[in-house]
Amino acid sequence: MCGDATNWDEEAYRESILKEREIQTRTVFRTVWAPSLNPNPDTVVVASSDGSVSSYSIPSLISKLPLGFSNVKSPKSLMAEPTCFLQAHEGPAYDVKFYGNGEDSVLLSCGDDGRIQGWRWKDWEESDVPIHLQGKHAKPIINLVNPQHKGPWGALSPIPENNALAVYNEGGCIFSAAGDSCVYCWDVERGQVKMTFKGHSDYLHSVVARNSTNQIITGSEDGTARIWDCKSGKCVQVYEPAKGIKLKGFFSCVSCIALDASESWLACGSGQSLSVWNLPASECISRVSTCASVQDVVFDENQDKLNW
Repeated sequence: MCGDATNWDEEAYRESILKEREIQTRTVFRTVWAPSLNPNPDTVVVASSDGSVSSYSIPSLISKLPLGFSNVKSPKSLMAEPTCFLQAHEGPAYDVKFYGNGEDSVLLSCGDDGRIQGWRWKDWEESDVPIHLQGKHAKPIINLVNPQHKGPWGALSPIPENNALAVYNEGGCIFSAAGDSCVYCWDVERGQVKMTFKGHSDYLHSVVARNSTNQIITGSEDGTARIWDCKSGKCVQVYEPAKGIKLKGFFSCVSCIALDASESWLACGSGQSLSVWNLPASECISRVSTCASVQDVVFDENQDKLNW
């Protein structure tokens, strides 16, 4: 076996190998349906472990599936191609949300680099840049960076990561659940931190906005879910979903939370356990065991069911 090594580019070869491995091990951390006039949205936006944010057309993907695709042996033959692609973060992208409504909607993402970035959805969706040239072609209209903390002799801490986002359109706010155990309320128009919610003793996994009562709810590695008043910034209620559960190898962190449409019911995933709380009564109504750790949970608004 022989070949011409005259134009051998070792750096390019190394990058191609790393890219291939990155694709094979890529993890999707969060998805969200894109805004649509259709009551059944058909575009999903994905935040991934390689820092990318991509959109996929569900009808397009289904139309390209071969007949009898369930018997296809090669995973590559079923690999989906995005309609739009952004290299949004240095490090994993952990969450995606939409801020605003209709044509003015802004696609938000957050990640391990401590940034919240936002792109006008209409401009991104209608981009005519070929997919192979996309990545950093679109410039964000929102670029927020978590504050650093001062230590001894004025040393600054690393920028804490953002693990989850919640939006409050009427109040013009974005809430970010950070790795320094704080929630930051951002004023979108000014691009500044409006309020900081402190009280958790470990980093945050999730945050949801309870707009009807001007509150937010957070889930943390410290094993608690907390309700916060957005006017005072104070914690008004603490739940411990895993309290009293003693199992070998069990971790009590609250990995995910969700509110139903009425904002009266809260679901908390904690290890291999899912609990449902009635918020007006501040009472745990149900708890079920799961075969694996619960990473995400959502209420089905049409059927009043929980999916995880």
